[in-house]
Amino acid sequence: MKIESLIVQGIPAKNNENGAIVPPIYLASTYVQPSIEEHQTYAYGRGGNPTRNALEELISKIEGVDYGFAFASGMAATTTAFNLFKSGDKILVNSNVYGGTYRYLDTVFQQQELSYELVDDFNLLSEEDIDTTVKALFIETPSNPLLQVTDIQRLVAIAHQKGILIIVDNTFATPYLQKPFELGADIVLYSATKYLSGHADVIAGLLTVADSGLAARIKHLQNTLGNVLSPFDSYSLIRGIKTLSVRMDRQEANTVKILAFLKEHEAIARLNYPGSASPEEAAIQKKQTRGNGSVFSIELTEEYNPLKFVEELDLFDLAVSLGGVESLVCHPSTMTHESYAIELQEKIGISAGLFRFAIGIEHVDDLINDLAQALDLAKK
Repeated sequence: MKIESLIVQGIPAKNNENGAIVPPIYLASTYVQPSIEEHQTYAYGRGGNPTRNALEELISKIEGVDYGFAFASGMAATTTAFNLFKSGDKILVNSNVYGGTYRYLDTVFQQQELSYELVDDFNLLSEEDIDTTVKALFIETPSNPLLQVTDIQRLVAIAHQKGILIIVDNTFATPYLQKPFELGADIVLYSATKYLSGHADVIAGLLTVADSGLAARIKHLQNTLGNVLSPFDSYSLIRGIKTLSVRMDRQEANTVKILAFLKEHEAIARLNYPGSASPEEAAIQKKQTRGNGSVFSIELTEEYNPLKFVEELDLFDLAVSLGGVESLVCHPSTMTHESYAIELQEKIGISAGLFRFAIGIEHVDDLINDLAQALDLAKK
């Protein structure tokens, strides 16, 4: 079944007792057991919930694996994955990773006696760069906010011969554009708040795995840590996923036209989108995805006032997050990546003049006209 059909038909109505076309919302916190000797599937809502399990089954089907887990946020999914590791283990992470992920690495890791190392370009990583304490490579591709692309398949070949896990944050691409398990990844996670939800009204995280042993460990952590997604948010996320393909198609089509406009504009000093960094990254992106998505970042030339530019935008709201139907603009240095020290921001390319855009489903002409008028007013 094609993914466009799977995201709609992944939870058959016949799977629930009344044939409801929409999975029921089970709000119960606890479940009656037949007897002391015989226990049913569900006992307590933290350990399992039919609505949440329907979502978990859906995301695992979409990914083509057997196991999915739903969490209260993207960071809940990420930190659960990090809890798979023990004192003395090291994780390699690409340097321009989501600020919340970095904050966890830079603070909680130290308390847990774990270590991490930021990698500027995973595509240059060799076997010699990986010491015996490294237990996982954590990859965002495309990365946030510079949209760098990492060759997942190449890293899998290096990591797996050393028994190292590959964890992919697939939030920006989603399973609609990129299937990391087909490239050999071990764990794939999402801030489902973004494209999978698609309407800026749910905070959720998802984590998927193919290996039964890993799945058992994650299930234990999910139940023990208690960071599960609520039944209502599970229902809302199922509803959002059904329109994933049509939303992303429209958002990417809009983005292609907006990028064409910006590439020709004298105000743009730097334009970051998947594959823009080099011909090599463009080739990787083409090989492992079916599209570039709808996030990019820009810097303006010195002749333009970046703060004035953002202030004059009408259709682009200044806000963190992305993936909803509305177009947003974000200032990573003071918003999503404020947890990075200024020196580290500058080192990896997050300047005070960098702005990240997430394109929605509005009419593209209106979006381009808004950008054009804001740039005109921002010229010094």
